[in-house]
Amino acid sequence: DHQSRFIFIRGDITDSETVRSVFSRYEITGVINFAAESHVDRSIQDSAIFLKTNILGTHTLLDAAKAAWFMDGKWKENTTFLQVSTDEVYGSLGPDGLFSEMTPLDPHSPYSASKAGSDLIAKAYHDTFGMPVIITRCSNNYGPYQFPEKLIPLIITRALDHQSIPVYGDGRQIRDWLYVMDHCRAIDLAFQAGKSGEVYNIGGSNEQENIVIVKTILRLMREMTGDPGINESLITFVTDRPGHDRRYAIDASKITKELGWAPKITFEEGIRITIRWYLEHQNWVKSVISGNYNPN
Repeated sequence: DHQSRFIFIRGDITDSETVRSVFSRYEITGVINFAAESHVDRSIQDSAIFLKTNILGTHTLLDAAKAAWFMDGKWKENTTFLQVSTDEVYGSLGPDGLFSEMTPLDPHSPYSASKAGSDLIAKAYHDTFGMPVIITRCSNNYGPYQFPEKLIPLIITRALDHQSIPVYGDGRQIRDWLYVMDHCRAIDLAFQAGKSGEVYNIGGSNEQENIVIVKTILRLMREMTGDPGINESLITFVTDRPGHDRRYAIDASKITKELGWAPKITFEEGIRITIRWYLEHQNWVKSVISGNYNPN
């Protein structure tokens, strides 16, 4: 029974009293910090919540873990704090090259700056206190359950209603796309077998221009639904967003060589799974868009 394998506690990651009470109530030996504000557009509109959640929230978790795990001058055995981050902390690439774990941090948006800050706080706890910290940085995720503000679900949900699909600038920004379950397998491997103090890049080896992603999804949706209204006439080019990074591409050779991870799901396979899921869960999507979604 999967329900016996977890305990859900609703709380604020920046509430130190709540976070510390969880550590005192349960025998926690590992933290995987997925908690983050993650949408670049919203960070440009209002950055305060991004700084609060991503930087102060990570610090609150680190502090609570340190209080629970560091006793009598030494760290409790078999404890790990894994900080889940993003390739956006590295900034933007030219037409060639890949982000490696040694690439200097050069964030260009309030979102990526807040994630870089949280990474550095986690690194500082390792360097200063010897805390068992691992950092993972992944490329763009996609898959079921992604909120409709993100590019791929935005394309799908707007196409279903024959609404215009906004594409920033010329649409030729390049991203590396990673299916969500491949990312989860990599995080699990890094958590179980990664080395304290190390950074592991996780990439899908699938670089695509945004405009190609849009056209691919429209083609597949038209095939899967038989709806001729889902076509490229829906594409609308809009003014590019401020500080829009041109290209991300990630070198995942370290996690492959050291931990044996490699992506299993091709983009063609993963995007079909994703489109099918959104077609089957249109009521959920509409409830999220309308603001009536209740996670409880």
